[in-house]
Amino acid sequence: MNKLEKILARVEKPGRYVGGEWNAVKKDWDQVAVKMAFAFPDVYEVGMSHLGLQILYHVVNKRKDALMERVFAPWVDMEEQLRKEKLLLFSLESQRPLADFDILGFTLQYEMSFSNILNMMDLAGLPVRSAHRDNTMPLVIAGGPCAFNPEPLADFIDLFVIGEGEEVIHELIDAYKEMKQRGANRREMLLKFAQTIPGIYVPSLYEVKYNNDNTVASVTPMKEGVPGRIGKRVVRDFDNVDFPTNPIVPSMGVVHDRAMVEVLRGCTRGCRFCQAGVLYRPVREKKPETLIRQVEEMISSTGHDEISLTSLSTADYTGVAPLVKNLLDIYGERGVNVSLPSLRLDAFSIDLAKEVQKVRKSGLTFAPEAGTQRLRDVINKNVTEQNLVDAVSSAFKNGWSSVKLYFMIGLPTETYEDLDGIADMAKKVVQIGRECGVPRGRLKVTVSTSSFVPKSHTAFQWEPQNTLQELRDKQKYLKEKLRDKSITYNWHDPETSFLEAVFAKGDRRLGAVLESAWTKGARFDGWSEHFDYGLWMEAFAEEKIDPRWYAYRRISYDEVLPWDHIEAGVSKRFLIREHKKAMAGQPTVDCRSGRCPGCGLCPTLEIKPTILGGAEIAPIQGEV
Repeated sequence: MNKLEKILARVEKPGRYVGGEWNAVKKDWDQVAVKMAFAFPDVYEVGMSHLGLQILYHVVNKRKDALMERVFAPWVDMEEQLRKEKLLLFSLESQRPLADFDILGFTLQYEMSFSNILNMMDLAGLPVRSAHRDNTMPLVIAGGPCAFNPEPLADFIDLFVIGEGEEVIHELIDAYKEMKQRGANRREMLLKFAQTIPGIYVPSLYEVKYNNDNTVASVTPMKEGVPGRIGKRVVRDFDNVDFPTNPIVPSMGVVHDRAMVEVLRGCTRGCRFCQAGVLYRPVREKKPETLIRQVEEMISSTGHDEISLTSLSTADYTGVAPLVKNLLDIYGERGVNVSLPSLRLDAFSIDLAKEVQKVRKSGLTFAPEAGTQRLRDVINKNVTEQNLVDAVSSAFKNGWSSVKLYFMIGLPTETYEDLDGIADMAKKVVQIGRECGVPRGRLKVTVSTSSFVPKSHTAFQWEPQNTLQELRDKQKYLKEKLRDKSITYNWHDPETSFLEAVFAKGDRRLGAVLESAWTKGARFDGWSEHFDYGLWMEAFAEEKIDPRWYAYRRISYDEVLPWDHIEAGVSKRFLIREHKKAMAGQPTVDCRSGRCPGCGLCPTLEIKPTILGGAEIAPIQGEV
């Protein structure tokens, strides 16, 4: 028995580390020029539910000259065994140490996974700081939503990919291959990538200066030809973009165990707290015939019994009802279910829900986000209480007995009247259920609240977060208000949300805190059983950095933001205008209506939304 087999016998879930799943790709190592490892900084069950991993895995492995293998954050039991047996962290496909790869690519989905990134590099035998890695070691790259404020990770990552990975990955591989053949060292490579590939940010090539009040004074390139601002990459022809219709089928239960088909990318709604709504603009829809073909190929290549139509707002897809009906006509008799992510109240159609749940009925989830119309206008969530009343009435009359409602607390301008609105709304849903004849024992309304986290590139990036005490008081208040046998109240740990805000709005100086916290044992900070708030506070104190300065400070419009050199395509002028409208309680039109709100993305990126049969959206000139 080798060392690996020995330690797998000692860990809780060995299936996380063995690979060999259906549709996994294992190539001849010596026959490819560029070897990449996709590193997901969380456990297998979470990472294998991530569509981005499946997409990039497919795109790279289609090439004859490159391979991509996978690695996930080992759970604490596996980490203990790896360190004890002095085994280096390895990929699933070939069980090779990560240090053998040319490129190690991390996905940045969530700020609370940052400590895992450092831990995975250390377990791989690599120095965590990019300045300490030499020419024999892989390039460490990163992309994903958190790359739009890359600064807290600037000391650890060699280069960031800004924007959509499948748009830039081939250029990166081609450039790497050419420079490797020329014998270029890592510094030469990084300079060349930054100078020649749009959307590539190499933090070591930029100097950050600070003002006396600790704010950022400037972020400037130190080499000729390195761009001062880095714009995001966008897939232009989304209908024809390479998509994996033979995804890896997990060998064990994962968070989302189903075939995922991306129906559209982007969202036109413009919720002011939502970072994804900005980062993934513009909206691009796939044609129904493309989706039906992709579903057919996926079902035959995976054997999944559920198809998830994924996007930021699937109910907005043009012709979603006929698409769902068509898919169920084809697959319903085979026992294949079609699921949608949470449904928007204003786009909700009970007929659609009935179609979706023909095969297997589950609860319905809605996200009103705020308890009053005033606050929904502030955040630009263009749904009304009447939308909710209509949706739940329809659902209860048609046989549903459980409903989940998602809200956010701590939103800008929120008062206790808005919290009363959450409680009133939940009670009204219970009342409607009873009036519709749902048996008392079966009626279940689940209210979940998360704490607002201000994010970069949103209209609320200048806003402070509520203090920990304010969030705790609000949670306690709601808990008292929601005392009802039919209502279950769930809430998020406010300490986690506080740290998330610190890193979401942070700058390079947080790198020292992150390294200190990781050294002290920070791991899996997104998991409540592993998150140690006291440990993080020790790290901040040691580095003489006050985390409250990042999370609780109101920022002025003229301040240089740590991420100002990273461009998401939406103009700062538009975000300032949106923030002012929010404070005035004025909503902004959805650009699906054909009226352009003037976010500046289309003229800046020279792209237009692709909405099937939708109204032509003419960009407002002069509003960039």
